[in-house]
Amino acid sequence: MATNLDIDTAAVEELMRLGGHRSKREAVDAAVREAIAWRRQAKSLDYLGTVAFPAGPAPSSLDEQA
Repeated sequence: MATNLDIDTAAVEELMRLGGHRSKREAVDAAVREAIAWRRQAKSLDYLGTVAFPAGPAPSSLDEQA
């Protein structure tokens, strides 16, 4: 999909240098994918502490098995 964007050229060039990207398109595509991954990770924090796991064996029973 062809899209024209007015992007900070200096920022894209720095991203190309830091990320080792060979083109502006490659740099922008990588940045978009990273932003999506970051937001998914941040959203997953909403679920932190909401899952109840069954209790495992008591520590003393683990020592006896070894």
